[in-house]
Amino acid sequence: MDFQPIIDFDKQLLLLLNGSDSLFLDSLVVTLTTAWTWVPLYISLLIVVIKNSESALKISLIIASAGLCVLLAGTIDDTIVKPLVGRWRPTRDPEIGLMVDIVDGYRGGNYGFFSAHAANTFSIAVFFCWLVRSRLLSIALVLWSLTNCWTRLYLGVHFPGDILVGLCWGGIVGTGVYFLYRYLINKWTQPSRFTSLAYTKTGFALNDADLPVCVLVFTLIYAVLRACLA
Repeated sequence: MDFQPIIDFDKQLLLLLNGSDSLFLDSLVVTLTTAWTWVPLYISLLIVVIKNSESALKISLIIASAGLCVLLAGTIDDTIVKPLVGRWRPTRDPEIGLMVDIVDGYRGGNYGFFSAHAANTFSIAVFFCWLVRSRLLSIALVLWSLTNCWTRLYLGVHFPGDILVGLCWGGIVGTGVYFLYRYLINKWTQPSRFTSLAYTKTGFALNDADLPVCVLVFTLIYAVLRACLA
């Protein structure tokens, strides 16, 4: 099968999505793509886990599962897949590198297949979608992951194909890790049933599950305000 037409389309699509003439968007994207920006979100998810877990074992398993998501989704990608595949990032691609809009001189590493940002964020999003089972939180986390994906396209450090494969791998990892967690927690603890409308089917209080959503909203407001002041 000839993949060249797909590769060419991938490059042209990236050039359509990459960059802009807006200094506001440049600043916004730089803030949104920075890992430290999302630390409050991670802390809020940890708070939800602690408040809704009846044992230290459950808390430890969830934290270990989230860490396993990052290990399988992003760390393996960065250390094994990217060097093995060796696909240039758009910013370093010999064919279109000079056509890519660079923001603040940021070009990323040499190789970009596949996107660790996409894989990491989507694996965490999918894992917590399965874990908490809150519709609002699930939508918010998926949009959070897609926002991170958009920033990578805007910055020109990943092709759309890199993002798509990263999302697929992240979804597989997040789902697989959740069912591993479910197997272990059922093996080592007594499963509980929750019928109250104040709780999700997996036992998380709906009010607590809304906390990360609020944190996401305030983080986006912070990013917009920072971009306005830049």
